[in-house]
Amino acid sequence: MEHKTFKPGGLATAIGSMPHVDPLEACSIVLANLKEIPVWPQLPNRSPLEEMYAQFSEGFPGAALKNDQVYVDRSGDLSAPLEELYSAYLSNDLDSYAISPKHAAGLHEFLRLKPKPGFAVKGQVTGPITFGLATTDQNRQPILYDETLADALAKHLRLKAAWQERELAKLSPHTIIFVDEPYLVSLGSAFVALSENTVITLIDEVLDGISGLKGIHCCGNTDWSTVMKTSIDILNFDAYAYGESLALYPGDLKAFLDRGGILAWGIVPSDEKSLSGETAPRLAERLQKLMRSLAAKGIRYDILVEQCLITPSCGLATLSAEAASRALELTSEVSREFRHSHGLI
Repeated sequence: MEHKTFKPGGLATAIGSMPHVDPLEACSIVLANLKEIPVWPQLPNRSPLEEMYAQFSEGFPGAALKNDQVYVDRSGDLSAPLEELYSAYLSNDLDSYAISPKHAAGLHEFLRLKPKPGFAVKGQVTGPITFGLATTDQNRQPILYDETLADALAKHLRLKAAWQERELAKLSPHTIIFVDEPYLVSLGSAFVALSENTVITLIDEVLDGISGLKGIHCCGNTDWSTVMKTSIDILNFDAYAYGESLALYPGDLKAFLDRGGILAWGIVPSDEKSLSGETAPRLAERLQKLMRSLAAKGIRYDILVEQCLITPSCGLATLSAEAASRALELTSEVSREFRHSHGLI
C-alpha cells in the first residue's frame, strides 16, 4: 500500500511494550482492543533479553549482556563479525538476523496466533540513534560515536526490521513498522553531539529496509523538522503532553502532510494517574482542539482528520497489567469517538 493512499482516519494502534510476562495474555489484550491495526507486544518484564536494546542486539558484532544490560565488547577483533554483517546486508540475508523467541516471545506468539487484522499489522524496532546512544562499549563510550559501529548498527537494525516485516506480511498485505527513537529528545543538547545529517542518514538506512509503511515514535519533544526530513510515512508523538509542539513547524508539517504523511497522535496518556482521570469523549475533544489549533496555522483540518492514527502516548510496560489494558481500551474508544464525530463510521 502506497503511503499516498493510506488514509486511516483515526484508526487505533499502539507503540508495542506491555507489562505482562505471559505472551498469550498480552497478545489477547492487544487483539481484543486493536482489531484494525494490532501490534505485537514487547515484554521487557518477562526477561532482560526483551528489554528494548537487548531485544534487537542478537547477532550484532561484539554484543554481550552484563548485569542484564547489553553492551558491545570491543576488546577482541570485530573485523570478522563485521564482515559477516556487511555480507548479509549486501545479499539481503534476513534469516541470519531473525529475532528469536527468547528475545521476542510476544512477536512469536503473535505470529503463531495468526490474527486477521482489519486494516494492517504493526511492528517496531529500536532506532539507531537511541540504540547507539544507550548502548556503550566496555569503556562506557556510546557506540554511536564510533563511525564504523554506528554504520554497522544501522545496517543491523535494517535487517532486523526487514525480517520482522517479512514475517508480519504473512498476516496482512499491509504492514507498518515503527522505529522507536525516544533519545531524539536529546538532539541539540550539550550531551549529544550529532549533526542533523548523521541523524537522518542513520535513521534512513533503517527505514530504507522497510518496504511497507514506516514511522518514527518519539515520546518526548524534539526538533520535529529533522524527523520530518527522514523518509517516514508516519510521525508518532506524545500528543497528550506535547500536543502543541508540532505547531512550531507549520511549514515542515504542511510539506509532510502534502506528501501523504500521517500523524499518529499519542493522545491517550501512558501514566496511571492521568489514565484514571480520563474519558474517551474528553480525549477525543482534546485531540480535535489540537487539530483546530494546527488548522489555525494554515494546515487543512480535513487532511489532519484523514491522515491520522490514534495511539497511547508511549509504551505501556511501566504500568500495571490492569492500567495497560485500560490504556488500550481507551485508545480504541477514543478512535471510535473521533471517527464517529467525523462521519467515518
